[in-house]
Amino acid sequence: MESSFGALVRYWRRVRAMSQLDLASAAMTTPRHMSFLETGRSNPSREMVLRLAGALDVPLRDRNGMLLAAGFAPLFAHSGLDDPALRRVASAVGRMLDRHDPLPAVVLDRGWNVLRANRGAARLFGTLLAPAPVPADANVLRLIIEPGPVRDAVANWEEVVPALLERARREAVGGVLDLATAELVMELRSRPDVGALIAAPRTTPAPIPIVDVHFRVGDGVVRFFSVVSTIGTPVDVTAQELRIEAFFPSDDESADRWSGSAGTGQAEEGPYGRPVVAR
Repeated sequence: MESSFGALVRYWRRVRAMSQLDLASAAMTTPRHMSFLETGRSNPSREMVLRLAGALDVPLRDRNGMLLAAGFAPLFAHSGLDDPALRRVASAVGRMLDRHDPLPAVVLDRGWNVLRANRGAARLFGTLLAPAPVPADANVLRLIIEPGPVRDAVANWEEVVPALLERARREAVGGVLDLATAELVMELRSRPDVGALIAAPRTTPAPIPIVDVHFRVGDGVVRFFSVVSTIGTPVDVTAQELRIEAFFPSDDESADRWSGSAGTGQAEEGPYGRPVVAR
């Protein structure tokens, strides 16, 4: 009978399109032992669990799950961004946000929830959502795709939504959406207006290499594109799942318009009960 650990190995092996022979070779074991591990006829050592997880490029959160399924304690910490263990990460992230100001920048978790925002991002979303405050549990996918003031402010919403949902899949940790984010994406894709956009065929090549987001701000439009950064060589679940998204003006007109709108909207306090810039 297949064990829970064996089921996880089989799942990740199929995700990575690896045969038992491929995985056995990558994990430096035999195909026979690999078969026994998947069927539950053999129990893995802690070292073997980690070797298999490494060979399968399993995200750290799921490596902990594989260890638990095999009867071992989790190895990788899951610290909060405010925890002392992540002090250096939080400090570096804070500097990135601070130096990017007055342009918007945010820190997202794996589910596209906003964890931190600099003053530029607070000003952008504060302006778009005014007079309502920015929600404490702001989720970028929901803000842009679901009906509301942010969606209404996206002038090229029909272009942005398919690209954003594709980004959600492409930028998932380990290339695989976690269950909660997968359910969110499925929920959003099932909306009739979103489904129609996804189903519509693209008949002409894109005129530009990236999809800008065109925000209606005041009496004009500001066009942004974004650059996403991740933490290199993480050994903490939270650190691996962080993404820093920095927005840049797509043209000189947008740069001038954003610079000229400084001082409007929410700028000094973030929507998360703490100063905007993480330290």
